[in-house]
Amino acid sequence: MKIICIGQNYSDHIKELNSEMPSEPLFFLKPDSAVLLNKHPFVIPEFSNEVHYEVEVLVRINRLGKYIAPKFAHKYYNEIGLGIDFTARDLQRACKEKGHPWEKAKAFDGSAVIGQWVEKEKFKDLQNIDFHLKKNDKIVQSGNTANMIYDIDTLIAYVSQYMTLKIGDILFTGTPAGVGPVAIDDKLTGYLNSEESFTLNIK
Repeated sequence: MKIICIGQNYSDHIKELNSEMPSEPLFFLKPDSAVLLNKHPFVIPEFSNEVHYEVEVLVRINRLGKYIAPKFAHKYYNEIGLGIDFTARDLQRACKEKGHPWEKAKAFDGSAVIGQWVEKEKFKDLQNIDFHLKKNDKIVQSGNTANMIYDIDTLIAYVSQYMTLKIGDILFTGTPAGVGPVAIDDKLTGYLNSEESFTLNIK
C-alpha cells in the first residue's frame, strides 16, 4: 500500500504559502510506515520544532489501474475518508531552500492520519463535500471539494500515468487554507459533512 499526496490543490492554501498556481497536479509519496495507528496519539518528533496539520479528503483505490482515462476513474474507488498530512514545516523549508528533496518532512512515522471510511454512494455530490478540522474544539480549517483545482477523477487519471495504482492505495487530495502548528496536549478532530471522522491527541 502506498500513500499518494497531492500538493497545492486549493488556491487559498497556495496563497497562504506564497506559492505559484501549478500547471498540473503535484504529488509526493508517504510510505505505509507513515500511517498513524488507530487510536494512537500523534507524538511530535524530536527532529522538528514546527509540525503542521493539513486536513484532507481521502480516496481509497479498489482496483488495479494504469493509464486510467478520466471518464473511467470513478470506477477505481468506492470509499471517501478524511485524514491529516502532518508536515515538519521547518525541515521542509530548509530542504526547499537548499534544493533538496523533502521526504523527511512529509514521510516520517505517524505523519499520515486516516479516519473512518464512508461509501461514496452516501455523498450526493463528490464535488460538493464539506469538511473541517477542529483544534481544541475550535475550527482551524474548513473546505469543500468544489474548491479543488483538480477533482478526484482528474487526480486518479493523472497519477496513474506515472505509477500503477493498486488495491488499498490511498490518495490524499490536498489541503485548504488554515494549516498551522500543533503542540503537546492539543486535540484534533476531523469532520466530513459534519460527521466525525477521527479524533486524536498530540503528545
